[in-house]
Amino acid sequence: MGSFSIWHWLIVLLIVVMIFGTKKLKNMGTDLGSAVKGFKDGMKDGATDAPAADAPAGQVTNATAHKDTIDVEAKEKS
Repeated sequence: MGSFSIWHWLIVLLIVVMIFGTKKLKNMGTDLGSAVKGFKDGMKDGATDAPAADAPAGQVTNATAHKDTIDVEAKEKS
């Protein structure tokens, strides 16, 4: 009873096809595929635009600092 057999999955697939229809499932699959492709492309673009890898997250490096940026240190309230 731990895992489902192939017959369980076929029955679930049949019910899903009966509820949504093949055209709707095809459109959902196409939308999901384009979303995954867009995410992968975004990750590639983000990796090339990222600042220096040795800088901690949230820290501004000299390479990305603008001339009008003021560098300050935050102090904790006691």
